[in-house]
Amino acid sequence: MRGVLNLLNDSLFLYYLASNLTYLALLVVALLSSREHHQHLASLRLERMKLSPLTPPITLIAPAHNEEASIVPAVRSLLRLDYPELEVVVVNDGSKDRTLQKLTEEYQLTRARILYIPHIPSAAVRGVYRSQSEPRLIVVDKEPGGSKADAVNAGLNAATSPYTCVVDADSLLEPDALLRIMVTVLEDPKRVVAAGGIVRVLNGCDITGGKIRRVRLPRSPIVIIQVIEYLRAFLIGREGWSRGNMLTIISGAFGVFRREEVMSLGGYRAEAIGEDFDLVARLHRKMLQENRDYRIVFLPDPVCWTEVPPNLKSLGRQRARWQKGLLDTLLLNRDMLFRRKYGRIGWLAFPYMWIFEFFAPVLEILGLAAIALAVILGMLSHKFFWEFMIYGYLFAAMISVGAVLQEEVTYRRYNDWRDVAWLILFCFLEQFPYRQLHLVWRLQGTLQYARGDVAWRPMERVGLEAATPSGHPHA
Repeated sequence: MRGVLNLLNDSLFLYYLASNLTYLALLVVALLSSREHHQHLASLRLERMKLSPLTPPITLIAPAHNEEASIVPAVRSLLRLDYPELEVVVVNDGSKDRTLQKLTEEYQLTRARILYIPHIPSAAVRGVYRSQSEPRLIVVDKEPGGSKADAVNAGLNAATSPYTCVVDADSLLEPDALLRIMVTVLEDPKRVVAAGGIVRVLNGCDITGGKIRRVRLPRSPIVIIQVIEYLRAFLIGREGWSRGNMLTIISGAFGVFRREEVMSLGGYRAEAIGEDFDLVARLHRKMLQENRDYRIVFLPDPVCWTEVPPNLKSLGRQRARWQKGLLDTLLLNRDMLFRRKYGRIGWLAFPYMWIFEFFAPVLEILGLAAIALAVILGMLSHKFFWEFMIYGYLFAAMISVGAVLQEEVTYRRYNDWRDVAWLILFCFLEQFPYRQLHLVWRLQGTLQYARGDVAWRPMERVGLEAATPSGHPHA
């Protein structure tokens, strides 16, 4: 018994040490990369891109399922994007509410004389519509396919541009987001096959007519913690991995892909639970098997604002689903582990995902239980126990503080000093008890996947026009 406890305690200590050192390394790399990118931004002339004949057309694909609360302002925002050649394809994925009716009323949709060829299989398409008032808008109405991936595949069939950008129907892109995300593509068109921008939390912002008038920190503590999670995940995690061309996920809320490469994969895997992670993993596999010189990149300045779960119930469902998507993709690509032809993806990126993402809930919960038991049995001094807990708590909190400070120094979306102060405060509150609750949700997702429960459970939303807060955390 004592030997087992000692082994578990030593293993947990090494696990925490390795995890924290890895994130520290990612933070250092991200800071260097962010500084270099910020210097590069100063030399950009986005107006030249708008006027250049080399700027390629883009098709925006927005899957929508029961999005009547958000669909009109979301589409209005997409059509206002500052990009020279733009096509917007909204896929109504069997909505049971008034999503299609709202679009029809707002944009005068009529049946389009378009030859729809299902190169990629999807649920049956009931009709294709074009707006009489806005010819760049196409709406594909289809039977429910049971997944976002199926809806995106229908959008890919209808798209006509060499690049596609998949966005969520409940999200808003900043006006110059497409120009900014395409900068890297245009600078290295032969190698860049996909690019992702940063996703930020929309809740709490002042919104009018599909435009963000003022960026504000939300009132809800659970949403403020998600702001910190998103900043850490994007400004440290994805920035760091992208630097080494080991980016394993481009957010489904905002990502640009070379259409021919996605089509060559057969589109999105319709059964995928985490379709964004799954597609990027398949792209890496294809490129490496073909010995291609390629890049999949993350850019921190093209911004997509998205509504996040406003309560614990919806958040728990979302995080359980993310864990199921993680496990689903890792299992399907387990043959890439430690294989020479898969290079850094097989030797670094995927092992990290297995050890510090998938196994994290089990390892941390078992480890904490083992430490507590060792203290009770007198095998571990109370002093060492508290030193270890405080070290882990402060180290993790400081990583989050680093993400917040990086945002404030470089991008300054939160201009009110009180917003920054609240974010730093919540960096410490996030580590307890939210972190432990998050581990439980992820463990639930693992157990649900193991018993075959892969059903998608919708997130509660208030709608884009209803996102303006009635109060403020420091009002």
